[in-house]
Amino acid sequence: MRNHEVTNIQPLLKEDGSLREPGWSRRLLQTYDRDMIKAPRFRIKEWDYYLVLNEDFAGAFTLSDDGYIGLQSVSLLNFKEGWEHTETILNPFPMGKFHMPQTSEEGDVVYRDKHLHMGFFQKGQKRQIRCRYKNFYQEKSFSCDIVLEQPKMDTMVIATPWRKKKTAFYYNQKINCMPASGSMTFDGKTYTFSKETDFGTLDWGRGVWTYDNRWYWGSGNGIINGKPFGFNIGYGFGDTSAASENMLFYDGKGHKIDDVEFHIPEGSYMKPWTFSSSDGRFEMDFVPVLDRAAKTSALIIESDQHQVFGRMSGKAVLDDGTELEVKDLMCFAEDVHNRY
Repeated sequence: MRNHEVTNIQPLLKEDGSLREPGWSRRLLQTYDRDMIKAPRFRIKEWDYYLVLNEDFAGAFTLSDDGYIGLQSVSLLNFKEGWEHTETILNPFPMGKFHMPQTSEEGDVVYRDKHLHMGFFQKGQKRQIRCRYKNFYQEKSFSCDIVLEQPKMDTMVIATPWRKKKTAFYYNQKINCMPASGSMTFDGKTYTFSKETDFGTLDWGRGVWTYDNRWYWGSGNGIINGKPFGFNIGYGFGDTSAASENMLFYDGKGHKIDDVEFHIPEGSYMKPWTFSSSDGRFEMDFVPVLDRAAKTSALIIESDQHQVFGRMSGKAVLDDGTELEVKDLMCFAEDVHNRY
């Protein structure tokens, strides 16, 4: 059944390490247990990624344990001035040593070395991102203290298998529309978020991936008609025949949509894109502002990514047929090819 909704609280994996029930849900109903995985520890990938964004600037923060490599990353993006800087630290063979939480609903993640001290903390309906990065860029340090509020609302959860390998799976939650407050500081300038207008998104991922994958992902948040609006779109994450991860969020409720296709112009990621949907419920134009491009090559690990930030305009249709007009919503869409 296409877009199968999971409604039972149950273990995520069966005894043989395969997914019990591929599909989507509005929260983490299926329980992730690292000990149930039937794959080598070096193939397990666990990450928490936060993006906090407004019209003029953004911060992106990653703490991850990807089996034979850990990747810890901080990005500062300035859309008005047209620049971004990303610093990444790679750790060999963490394989569980970072003790990433088994649910997004509780637990903290803290990383510390001589350059970076970063933590993701959760208490009640609030999430906190704290970071200090020495010599982040041009011998200048970066710091942040950001609070995201998480009111009771639907989220996007997907449980996806891979056809080629039954013990490979992707369990992912996207939490959109979290009002953001706090600030980031770099080079004598403070970037302040306002919870009235600015939002954060969490990308929480756990699973076992096959080696070579190319995916597309887009996400954005804003205010439409006085209420929080967000979207999550994407494909390329394994076998999505049970369900896609395409979803709209409006005033705390999730609205499931069918397939969305990214139409990326040849030759330049900075030319205008379009998006179309099989059910006609997500039809958008996208005008890029900044391409956060990154290429990594380290032995058997390769990554080529373009996370393109820009403004989205078009229509989004809710489950009851209500059509929302999206106009110049600052968001991102990405094209990523990873071999890891």
